[in-house]
Amino acid sequence: MTVKNFAPPIKPDLPTNRRFASFRAIGALMLREMATSYGRSPGGYIWAILEPVAGVMVLTVVFSAFMRAPSLGISFPMFYSTGMMPFIMFSSLQGKVAGALNYSRPLLAYPTVTFVDAILARLILDVITKLLVGYIVLGGIMIVLETRTTPDLPIILQSYALMIMLGLGIGTLNCYLFSRFPLYHKGWSIVTRPLFIISGVIFLFDDVPLPFRDYLWYNPLVHPIGLMRRGFYPTYDAPYVSLLYPSLVAIISLTLGLMLLRRYHRDLLSR
Repeated sequence: MTVKNFAPPIKPDLPTNRRFASFRAIGALMLREMATSYGRSPGGYIWAILEPVAGVMVLTVVFSAFMRAPSLGISFPMFYSTGMMPFIMFSSLQGKVAGALNYSRPLLAYPTVTFVDAILARLILDVITKLLVGYIVLGGIMIVLETRTTPDLPIILQSYALMIMLGLGIGTLNCYLFSRFPLYHKGWSIVTRPLFIISGVIFLFDDVPLPFRDYLWYNPLVHPIGLMRRGFYPTYDAPYVSLLYPSLVAIISLTLGLMLLRRYHRDLLSR
């Protein structure tokens, strides 16, 4: 009597399959985001460039009317752009990530699409878009105008990295809070309206008198904006800038947001 050796069935590599499914889901969500966010109106991506350009022009016209020179350098457009571009990165990114759950709610009913896929899709697309816009705006100003700036790419990338971390962290936490507490969304919009003014976009942190300067230091956006200006103006040291503080704010917010979403995202989607 012969005994046949039966090889055990080969189990599919579930983690690998899940990884590829996740990549496909993220790609599909990115294409959907591109079609809905930039394909509805003529110009599409052109408006993403014109918006910061128009903001810089308004600030330039207003402040150059009663100021002989900006707080740093000789170019008003360059000074305001170095503050506005990283701020726009944070503002847009945290808003996109915070709305990921509600935006992709119909697709999250499929088991192959997770809330992490929805967040990553909006994160990747918005980061790429804002980096390209920043390159075009800042590079265009340097080509057209005399700015006397010397870009330091590693420092500029550090500034953008901090803003991306803050946008992802705070956006992920707000993704849960916006869905769980609708009134919080309205309150957040009201409370954060002065952020553009108190984050150092239109002035230097060093020009703020004490003791308000000490209070302003705890605004995490002040640090990457100061770092961005250090990256363009070699004579600007920005000793107040901390890499640790905004990083901690971002990591704590991201960790807390992911924990809450992992525990309650199904409850939020069923509401």
